[in-house]
Amino acid sequence: MRFLQRSLVGLFLAAATLAILGVAFTMVRGAIQAQMSEEPRRRPAIEQVLTVNAISVEMTTITPELTVFGEVQARRTLDIRPSATGRVIAMSENFQSGGIVKDGEVLLQLDRSDAQSALDRVRADMQDAQDELQDAQRSLTLAQDELDAAAEQARLRQVALTRQRDLQQRGVGTAAAVESAELAVSSANQAVLGKRQSIAQAQGRIDQAKTRELRMQISLSEAQRTLADTTVTAGFDGVLADTSVVEGGRVTANQLVAQLIDPSELEVAFRVSTAQYTRLLDTDGRLIPATATVRLDILGGDLTASATLTREGASVSEGQTGRQLFAKMENVRGFRPGDFVTLSVSEPALERVALLPSTSVGADNSVLVIGDDNRLTASQVEVLRRQGDDVIVRARGLNGVSVVAERSPILGVGIKVNPLRRSADGAVVVEAPEMVVLTPERRAKLVAFVEANQRMPDEAKTRLISQLQEDEVPAETIARLESRMGG
Repeated sequence: MRFLQRSLVGLFLAAATLAILGVAFTMVRGAIQAQMSEEPRRRPAIEQVLTVNAISVEMTTITPELTVFGEVQARRTLDIRPSATGRVIAMSENFQSGGIVKDGEVLLQLDRSDAQSALDRVRADMQDAQDELQDAQRSLTLAQDELDAAAEQARLRQVALTRQRDLQQRGVGTAAAVESAELAVSSANQAVLGKRQSIAQAQGRIDQAKTRELRMQISLSEAQRTLADTTVTAGFDGVLADTSVVEGGRVTANQLVAQLIDPSELEVAFRVSTAQYTRLLDTDGRLIPATATVRLDILGGDLTASATLTREGASVSEGQTGRQLFAKMENVRGFRPGDFVTLSVSEPALERVALLPSTSVGADNSVLVIGDDNRLTASQVEVLRRQGDDVIVRARGLNGVSVVAERSPILGVGIKVNPLRRSADGAVVVEAPEMVVLTPERRAKLVAFVEANQRMPDEAKTRLISQLQEDEVPAETIARLESRMGG
């Protein structure tokens, strides 16, 4: 009996469960059908307004700056090479790398003993040559006196011959006396010829002595120069570098012992492209004396100096391109040859151009212009120069117009934007929002919508309701709420 009761209770509970499930299924099915048959509520489409940074196009005259890198070089450099060979017996205290020397200062003193001995020998030979010249001149004087005596004797012999011939014609003299007189005249003439030959030899001896004396003078000059070469002096005021000798060391002729650099005469050598080079030429094709600023980046501050373009390289080296230019530096305090520096070369000024951020110009050389209704239109510009993060453009008809400063892929023609303009100090200029005066009915409707919105936080509700209670409400706020209300 108990088993039958429990079975009946189980059947009853199972039947009740099935009945409840059927009712639930019917209710869910009805709700789904009602939802599907109900026409959906559509919200009106809202146009998306993007916020962009705007910049005003201002036409002016701009001097472009060409930024390049270069190396500082010394315009005057002298290799210290002794002309003599010898041991260093003394040197200047400033003869060291970085030592400052003056023009004419003695840098090295080589051993002078060998050069002094050679000079003394040459001086002795010079004295011998001068003595020989004097002896030859005395010999010439004596030979001239002997010639005069022989000539006088020949004249007397000729007079005696003439007298003997007169005596023979008058029949007083003899033929033998005439022949003796003729022989005497011939002997006298022969003696005169011999004396002339002695004079010629004496003159030749004088010429040889003079030649020897001239050679000795040349040797004396060389010996004096060799002696002077044992003293090495500075050719100009400068700084020594790469010194390679010490006192007591031996140097050979033409050995490089140091390098003298004039630190006040520096220039910068740098290379530019051919296109950049053409912008630095005048109408005659010559390099303009453009000014430049040389900057050396160091920790704690930069060293700067002014410079002027002076010349260009005569040829293009193998494997190189462009042109090599040189700029003479002024106010070179702190700079040294070998410094790697940055140059800002001033190009000829450009008139009626504008300076814009490089991010405002697209790949097709176009800018997005912000119209009166804050909608974007495209306009072409001519890019003339690139100045770091900015570009210099020529934009006809865009003077005073606002353009997008930073383009992005989501911006395009026809899109409405909210421009953010910046003042001269970089601060964002916020424009006053458009305000609207609400009617009581419209105000009550908006307040009721805000209060009925269950998904809005309480803080946002309080803020919106207090804003709606004002005499004037921002038009943007009203448009946003009414769009959510469906008009």
